[in-house]
Amino acid sequence: MRPGDPIRRFGLIALATDMTIEGDAARLMPQGTQLHTTRIAFENPTTPESLRRTGPLLRAAADLILPGVPLDGMIFGCTSAAAALGDRVAQEVGARTPLVTPISGLLRALETVGISRIGLLTPYLPETADLVADHLESKGVEIVARHAMGHADDRDMARLMPGEIIDGVMAADDPRAEALFLSCTALPAVPLIAELEARLGKPVFSSNQVVFWATLDIARIPGDRPGPGSLFRYCKW
Repeated sequence: MRPGDPIRRFGLIALATDMTIEGDAARLMPQGTQLHTTRIAFENPTTPESLRRTGPLLRAAADLILPGVPLDGMIFGCTSAAAALGDRVAQEVGARTPLVTPISGLLRALETVGISRIGLLTPYLPETADLVADHLESKGVEIVARHAMGHADDRDMARLMPGEIIDGVMAADDPRAEALFLSCTALPAVPLIAELEARLGKPVFSSNQVVFWATLDIARIPGDRPGPGSLFRYCKW
């Protein structure tokens, strides 16, 4: 935060086709913060190959966000691309300010809450769902159950109805799972988290929930934060 600026400012790099993340940001970012967004080109289908092509676009996109103005954090808003790029994503974005992706946000959330075994719901094609699952497992997360809804276009993922998402979560649940993770920033899952936690009796995390929670947590935003579900009761600091 720049001296004399009362606002905590954050950057968001979103895919051109993402219809959900900015609406969820409006729900999850508290008063006194401001999110500044840029978008990068993306062509469906959402496959490992198309996701890897986002990497070379990230530095220029990050540089477009308020040049010369300090930021308290930067978000790359694509779960599957973060998995596809792996540890390269931070290098691609640059070191201007702390970077959070839905993957790193989930890992921070799981460590904070003390969970290692999850069920995984994705709206993706099976090959993209496997990409995300394999990357999480490489980071020490045990995926005890998974369900891929089989969609190729993230605009279709954004238009899924609540009942479809709830059915998918139930298919991804397992008695061994300590929590459920709903992958994809385009998935309109945030409004369903409280209902799903009540129904399942365990934490439910979504990509947008964890990425904004982790961004606020890393920036040490004080006070009550307006997030859904049990996660927003936790701070790591």
